[in-house]
Amino acid sequence: MKRKLTIKSLISIKKKFTNLWQLLQKLTGGLYLVLGAWLILTTITLVFAYSQPVDAFFVLGGSIRREIYVAQKAKQYPQTPILISHGSPDPCIRLIFQPELVGLENVWLEKCANSTFENFYYGIPILRRWGVHKVMLITSPSHLPRAKWMAQILLGAHGIWVETEIVQELGVPGNRESWPKTALDLTRSLFWAILSQIIQPQCSNVTRLTEVDMQAWQHQGFHCEHQVAWVGLFL
Repeated sequence: MKRKLTIKSLISIKKKFTNLWQLLQKLTGGLYLVLGAWLILTTITLVFAYSQPVDAFFVLGGSIRREIYVAQKAKQYPQTPILISHGSPDPCIRLIFQPELVGLENVWLEKCANSTFENFYYGIPILRRWGVHKVMLITSPSHLPRAKWMAQILLGAHGIWVETEIVQELGVPGNRESWPKTALDLTRSLFWAILSQIIQPQCSNVTRLTEVDMQAWQHQGFHCEHQVAWVGLFL
């Protein structure tokens, strides 16, 4: 009697595992179909975006030379929005753009990011709200190739084509690259490329450049890199 019960129990357990395995196979198949459709749609979007003009400049903070460079671009493309992710102090950026007063209303400062990954973490939702399809990523040689690869993964996952402008730095670079850091950031970028399709982090500290109160900053006091004094040589 016990043997019969044991055999029946084994058959029941085996049947449950079989049903569970079949369910997992169906779920996996469905997931592959969804991912496949998403990849095809994203690829088509990227191919279309490639042929379009740049519709936003995305500056990764870390070197004031990048901000000086994008100020030059603002003169050439005053209607193109600029997002500077945790760059120099707000009044310093205002001083960089101040001489020409061109396109200040299209320059936005995002101050939540504290790393390259967070530059994209907080920057992508902003670029998506702007309806950006092709972005010019502005960074420096000391930030490569990590920043470029992360941009291609994370922005590309949202159908945003990436072009890069490499701005030479002066003096000691603000950061140094290493392969362990690159591997870590690329790994979490691959995961976030998927999760960011449904999760959209919002930065609570985003300021339009025209809203920077220079009088308040002058009263408070601030310090800029010495290169700001040379802005007239570059603009």
